Amino acid sequence: MTNTSNAQQGADYGAYVLTYKCPDQLGILARVANLLYARGAFITEVAQYSDPYTRTFFSRMVFDDRSLACAMDAFTSELSELAGTLNMEYRLRPLSQKQRVLLAVSKEDHCLNVLLTKWRSGALPADIVGVISNHNDCRGLVEWYGIPYHHLPVTADTKTQQEAQISALMQQEKVDLLVLARYMQILSDELCSSLQGRAINIHHSFLPSFKGARPYHQAHSRGVKVVGATAHYVTADLDEGPILVQEVKPVNHTYTIEQLVHLGHDIEATALSHAVRLHCEDRVMLNGDKTVILQ
Repeated sequence: MTNTSNAQQGADYGAYVLTYKCPDQLGILARVANLLYARGAFITEVAQYSDPYTRTFFSRMVFDDRSLACAMDAFTSELSELAGTLNMEYRLRPLSQKQRVLLAVSKEDHCLNVLLTKWRSGALPADIVGVISNHNDCRGLVEWYGIPYHHLPVTADTKTQQEAQISALMQQEKVDLLVLARYMQILSDELCSSLQGRAINIHHSFLPSFKGARPYHQAHSRGVKVVGATAHYVTADLDEGPILVQEVKPVNHTYTIEQLVHLGHDIEATALSHAVRLHCEDRVMLNGDKTVILQ
């Protein structure tokens, strides 16, 4: 599954993940750790990064309540006070509360199938609450997994209404993350803005090379020596969102376009499932146009 700490394995106490970022200064980690220590929070994982360019401090901490000396409400209140003094953005989540994920797909099912397989096996720490599609090609696969399938066809004339349906479904299902698993529609600027940091796309190319359509054909015509895929957050700027994961495989002049496409399918599925796992484990933090991955 994920990197499993003792806290996650314990049956008698609850585990939590705390992620935060704030302007860098001396003693941030010490002040947060001291608060946890003073209240009896048992720390099991710590990762941090100080960006010398943006002067921002990032951290991810996992702790459990086996020796917590106060109620969680009191602890979160003190944490909020500390966050105010440090100008800190933070998120505190019980590890038992998995992120709710909605998948979107068009016709090709290779990324979708890997995500569903990993979810069913327990390797993807998420609750997949449904799949939306502008086609019916993947209905049988999705329903075999026992997941609701929402057919939302779209045309240029109905795009606004169809995206309103997507937004309504996300609100109804309390969706934390939208995953575009080869959903071959460009989201509107308005929807992209509302989903900032909450929507992941897979681009079948090693960005920033070969943006847009038919990247494998572009790569073949340039005689590339590697092909890749890029999982990134969705923004209004097409294929330019903050990158989470990139995967590459070596190729040579003997590869046909069809062989590049088939190899690319494997790479896309691997990159996307890795990116979704990192996001759902709260290991990804936005740093301007980039991401910080706290392992």
